[in-house]
Amino acid sequence: MGYFETAFIFWHYLTIGLLCSALCAVLVFSTSRFPRLAGKADHTSAVQSMHVRPTARVGGLAIFIALGVSTLFAPSGISVDYVYFILASSMVFLAGLLEDLGFGVSPTKRLIATGISGLLMILFLGVWLPRLGLPGVDNLMWHWALGVPVTLLITSGVANGFNMIDGVNGLSSFTAIAAALGLSFISFQSGYADMVPLTLFLASVVLGFFILNYPFGLIFLGDGGAYTLGFVLSWMGVFILINAPEVSPWAIILTMFWPVADMVLSIYRRSKSRTATMAPDRLHVHQMVMRALEIHFIGRGRRQLTNPLTTLVLAPFISAPTVVGVLLWDQNASAFIAFIVFGVLFFGSYSMTLPILRKLKRRVQWVVAHS
Repeated sequence: MGYFETAFIFWHYLTIGLLCSALCAVLVFSTSRFPRLAGKADHTSAVQSMHVRPTARVGGLAIFIALGVSTLFAPSGISVDYVYFILASSMVFLAGLLEDLGFGVSPTKRLIATGISGLLMILFLGVWLPRLGLPGVDNLMWHWALGVPVTLLITSGVANGFNMIDGVNGLSSFTAIAAALGLSFISFQSGYADMVPLTLFLASVVLGFFILNYPFGLIFLGDGGAYTLGFVLSWMGVFILINAPEVSPWAIILTMFWPVADMVLSIYRRSKSRTATMAPDRLHVHQMVMRALEIHFIGRGRRQLTNPLTTLVLAPFISAPTVVGVLLWDQNASAFIAFIVFGVLFFGSYSMTLPILRKLKRRVQWVVAHS
């Protein structure tokens, strides 16, 4: 590839990244004139809310438009399929966007929309997850009766996971950028060259949003953005597994480990407490880290600091599984072991964090009472 060709391709990435940033800026400045862009008035008082002022929640709109524009730059051999890919994603995006605008789309309906987008992807492109990296099961994944529901379950789960971690500035978008870059490296190493520019398009678009979201939270992803990012990333992983048979499914899932682990933990936590699976709460890892920073280090009333600092603290832990997934891209057994190890570390750390937080809170209350 010559210098001018490389520069031309780089310009494509820069263009759509800048386009997303520009669209985000327009939405930020339009919020005062169109309050609907900030959603319902009670969004800041929701139990899971980590913010204190009305802010544009429609960053997903800028991301989806920029992804649509990226179809103009897709490799010619897959440009039509890429258009279908974006069209299929529109259902989950629209469901999330309506919720962001305050029209009250329930979590169940958003999850159904995610499944519909998955079905559209299967109908448009005639593909589903080809294997799970599990002996015996992989031999059955070719049949639609198993392959289709498993694919819908996993891709919907990843989409939901990205929405669950979208609670502090930059966390979900940073995770998406890391995952997109991880998938890009895996695609390159496996020889599936067509997916490399698509993953880099996604990384460029999300980076354009990230610049306005972190650290000051001028605009949020919203459900439309978070669900769409998880959905698109998970299906990019599916296409890598279809077109690069030597890639391990566990390496792919390692690139998106954090939202997957947080989602599984949330389901377990809510089932144990006998609350609704989709009910919001304030017990996600990022929420607990932020409270620990407030209670023990920075102090209450300093959320403008603890919010972005939480993402900075968690960034290495989010990146580590992605890096390992890239390194073990073609080593299925090792990638599976790494997934288990990270899972044990994640769940073990969480189980120790809650008692520590409670002790810190009691200590602060004692100091305040005796001061």
